[in-house]
Amino acid sequence: MRKDGTRSGESLQALPKAEVHVHLEGCFESATLESWARQAGVPMPRPHERLFSFESLADMLEFLDWACGLASTRDRLAELAYGFCRRLAADGTGYADLIINPKHWAPWQGRTRELIEALDAGFTAAAQDGLPPVGLCVSLLRTQSSDEAVELVENLIAWRHPRVVALSVDGNEAAAGRTGPRFAEAFRRAAAAGLRRTVHAGESSGPEGVRDAVELLGADRIDHGVRAVEDDRVVALLAERGIPLGVCPTSNLTLKLYPSIEAHPIDRLRKAGVRVSVNTDDPSLLATNLPAEYELAAAAFGWSDEIMRDVARTSIDASFANADVKAHLKSALADWQS
Repeated sequence: MRKDGTRSGESLQALPKAEVHVHLEGCFESATLESWARQAGVPMPRPHERLFSFESLADMLEFLDWACGLASTRDRLAELAYGFCRRLAADGTGYADLIINPKHWAPWQGRTRELIEALDAGFTAAAQDGLPPVGLCVSLLRTQSSDEAVELVENLIAWRHPRVVALSVDGNEAAAGRTGPRFAEAFRRAAAAGLRRTVHAGESSGPEGVRDAVELLGADRIDHGVRAVEDDRVVALLAERGIPLGVCPTSNLTLKLYPSIEAHPIDRLRKAGVRVSVNTDDPSLLATNLPAEYELAAAAFGWSDEIMRDVARTSIDASFANADVKAHLKSALADWQS
């Protein structure tokens, strides 16, 4: 801790924690993309200095499709996976549930199993080198049909790949409209097969999206979920059921959900009894990292060491890591000093 009472980046890097809301599609490095684009003879969408500048969520999602299209080989996917684990280690993150949406990866359409296996090779190599472990949350895109959703789930069940820990759904809620009823059967089948469920809601949709995630999709965890604060009944639902939120402050500010960190509802939700964790969402695209996200929230809301431990503990408990990983992280957390 610094003399002025604020926590240093080193202190927050040392805070034992997990990350539960981060997308592989948002972890590209600009130099990697430029190199791959040059090799493929593909034009860059904008100049280097503005590569990660976005006008809206829709603009960001379009960029992700372009970037993922460059990851056309097994080696490139393994490189991305290994690089993600290096990022975790640099942030002091002991485990991550990493979201990947197969619909973004054009070269791998119809080859989702190969996509997973290529990433698994990179994660396995990283673990052998002592880097943090990762679980994959395979995500539906909101524009998919109910039949496509069920097909993906049935494939995940049949493959039983140990790297896959959860079913997810993401994408622009405002553009797609209400999708909870459409995906309810897919999520029901995932639950019956023992897959965990995490759902993007309460970002471009309001609190009604959060309610659907809980009541129709049986979400174990909500990605974002911050607009639940607009309905006291939804806040109470989250608190009563103990459903944690994977909150991403910088992402919400960048996409103009809130005008400032002081206006962000993470602390109001926490004080209302909702379990909240701090996450990066798309760290490369947003020029952030996990210690910076903790520092942002702690400075804005005056979080004590006790609150920081509680938020970090939520991140560990809310993760889909195995019991041994969780126990190790919580033991280290008990010894943390800022």
